[in-house]
Parts: sequence; C-alpha cells; structure tokens
Amino acid sequence: GIPLLTWPFMPRVEATPAGDRPADTPGHVFVLAGSDSREGLSKEEQDRLGTGDDAGRRTDTIMLLYVPPSGRAALVSIPRDSYVAIPGHGKNKINAAYAFGGPELLVRTVEQNTGLHVDGFAEIGFGGFANVVDAVGGIEMCPETAIKDPQSNLDIPAGCQQMDGPTALGYVRMRKQDPRGDLGRAERQREMVGALAKKALSPMTVVLPPRWFGLNWSLSRGITVGRGTGPVEMFGLAQGGLRIATGRGDTLMVPVGNTGAQTSAGSSVLWDEQKSSAMFEAMARGEGDLSAYA
Repeated sequence: GIPLLTWPFMPRVEATPAGDRPADTPGHVFVLAGSDSREGLSKEEQDRLGTGDDAGRRTDTIMLLYVPPSGRAALVSIPRDSYVAIPGHGKNKINAAYAFGGPELLVRTVEQNTGLHVDGFAEIGFGGFANVVDAVGGIEMCPETAIKDPQSNLDIPAGCQQMDGPTALGYVRMRKQDPRGDLGRAERQREMVGALAKKALSPMTVVLPPRWFGLNWSLSRGITVGRGTGPVEMFGLAQGGLRIATGRGDTLMVPVGNTGAQTSAGSSVLWDEQKSSAMFEAMARGEGDLSAYA
C-alpha cells in the first residue's frame, strides 16, 4: 500500500521514443540513469554532498536492468564514454545523447545501438541517491584501499564500513583516483546498486513502517520515471532488483574492446562488436543467464 500511496508524487519525464522501434522482446529491459543534476539542492547541500555547482544535467551512470522471463536477472553497465551512433547527431560518447535530447534521445540511442526494446526508464540525481541511502540507514561497502578524493568530497579508509548518503555518493562518483577510471567507477556503481537493493528489500526495511515509508517517500521524490513507465513496469523493475539482491542475478558490463580509442569526441570506449552483439542478441531472445557473454 505504501508504494502505491507514494507513487503519484514521483516526477515524470518524456522518455518513450517516437517512430520505429525494435520489436518487443521476452522479459523486460529498463534504462537506469544516474544524472549529475544539482536541481533542488541548496548551496549548503551541495557543499555537504561535495557535488560542486555545475549547471546543466549529464548522465554520470547508464545501466540496463534486464529481467528475463525466468532465470537470472542482470545489471549491465554501459560506460558513459562509449562511442556510439546518436540519432540525428552522428557519433559521439553515449552520455552526450542525454545532453542533446534528454531521456528520450538516450533511450532511442540505447535501442538503436543494442537492438533491444526498452520497457521503462528511471533516473536519479545526486540528492535523490544520497537520500535513498540514508532512508535505509546506510549501506556497507568494502573498498580494498583507502580513498582520498577532494573532488568527490571523499576521505575513507580501506576495509568494510557503513556509508551514509554523502559518503556513498562520493564513492560511486569518484573516478580520477581509480586506476581503471570510468570502468572502475562503473564496477563500484553496480556494486552499490546491488547493496542498496539488498538493503532496501530486506525484511528489516519492509517490516519497519517508518523505514519502509521513508524509503518509498525518498524514492518518490528522488527518482524521475518515463511517462510510459507505469506501476506494472515498476513492479518488473522491483522484481529485477529483488533477483539481484538475493543472488539470483549478475552485475556485468557491456563487453569492451578498447578503453582509450582516439575519436572525434576525444578518448572514448569502444565496445567489443562480436561479444556485445552476442550479449544483446541473448537478451532479445530472453535468455536467463548472460554470464557467458560478459
């Protein structure tokens, strides 16, 4: 009842492409975007979260949540520097699609380059992410080395530790101190999403009314969904999150062939054409295990 009560407060945005689209496929595919939007954050909140005050909105994170009819779900990272064809804009890094045309162009770009039909879209900004982490009482993460990154407002020791919202935000944003750059950041983002889903859907969250209401209220205020993403699609998204949280899913990345290709957009990531095509074709068939294609 509480999710249905808070559902009407969730912001909507146009994210369904017009015109020809890939045919619907078995299972569900959702585009999950993490934006660097500071919208609604006061100067004090920007300082607390270490976000800076850059204007505009770009996608720091792009993932596909794949929920097959049966079998293992998959959370698949798309590196934001992936060099792809953007409809109407030639070739560029995939995060430019959002800057050029918002969620609708991002979804169209994903569909064109993967051949998959996207069933829903969800986006969360800096403030929304931190609030959701705080709403579940923080999450435990285990960095292998100490991290000090002033740009992400991050100064943490190595080893397992409980992270509150601002610390978790810095942990998933940081990339300049990561020797693997954007690929390392994408790995931490998948790890964080899995841990957050596990905590959010744990019995201790669901059976405690204040925490359950606080989580749903934070989600309803912090997540923006596509207008075509209704309660049925959100149930499918939650089902995928539950599979990931309970070990019945995998966290993967689109197979990469070159992490430092020099293109007209600067240093870019090129997908491994053969392996990535095989992964997307398996998703289009509704296969229940993508680990062989990673």
